[in-house]
Amino acid sequence: MNRIKVLIADDHRIVADGLRNILESEYDLVGIAEDGRALVDLAIKLEPDVIVADISMPSLNGLDAMELLQKQNTRAKFIFLTMHKDVTYAAKAIRKGAVGYVLKHSASEELLRALQLVLGGGKFISPEIADGLQNADQQISELEEHKMLTTRQREVLQLFAEGKSAKEVAATLGISARTAENHKARIMTQLRLRSTSELVQYAIRHGLIASP
Repeated sequence: MNRIKVLIADDHRIVADGLRNILESEYDLVGIAEDGRALVDLAIKLEPDVIVADISMPSLNGLDAMELLQKQNTRAKFIFLTMHKDVTYAAKAIRKGAVGYVLKHSASEELLRALQLVLGGGKFISPEIADGLQNADQQISELEEHKMLTTRQREVLQLFAEGKSAKEVAATLGISARTAENHKARIMTQLRLRSTSELVQYAIRHGLIASP
C-alpha cells in the first residue's frame, strides 16, 4: 500500500526538520521547500497528497503559493502551520481553500490529528483559535484590503517589501525592470502608500512578509 505523500514548506530548517521527525513514521515526506516559489515548483513536480506550509515565507507567501497551485489544478490538500494566532488569518486561509490551520507551538500534538482529519475529507483548526473563527468574517475586510490587487501585483509587492531591487523583481518574475517599477507605482497608488517604508509595513501587517 502506497503511503500518503507530504510536502513540507518552511523557511526555517529547524522547523522543517522537526516536522520531519513528527511525520516520517507515518507518511512519505517527498520534499522540503524553503520559500514559496520552491513550494510551487516542487508541488508541480512531486504531486504530493498534502502540503504542510507556513504562511510567511520568502519570495512568495504560502497563501499566494496555494492560489497559484490551485490555478494549476494541483490536487494537494493544504494545511497551514503558522505562528499567526489571529483568527482572521485562519479564516482567510480557509476561504482560499486550505483544509487545515495549525499553530506551530501546538504542532507536536495537533499536526498528526489534522492530517488524519483532512485526509478523511474534514477540516482542522487549532482549538486555541477555532472558537473565534465564527466571528472572523466581521474582521476580515481590513485584512483583505489587498484583494483589490491581482496575484501578480501581490507577488511584486512582497518582493519589493523584502528589499529586492526592480532588476531582482524582474528577474524573479520574468518581466522587465520597467514593468516591475510600473507595478510598484500602481500598487502604491491603489493602496494609498506614500513610501517604500509604508509598503513594507503594509506587507508585514497583512502577513505577506514576516516582521524583521
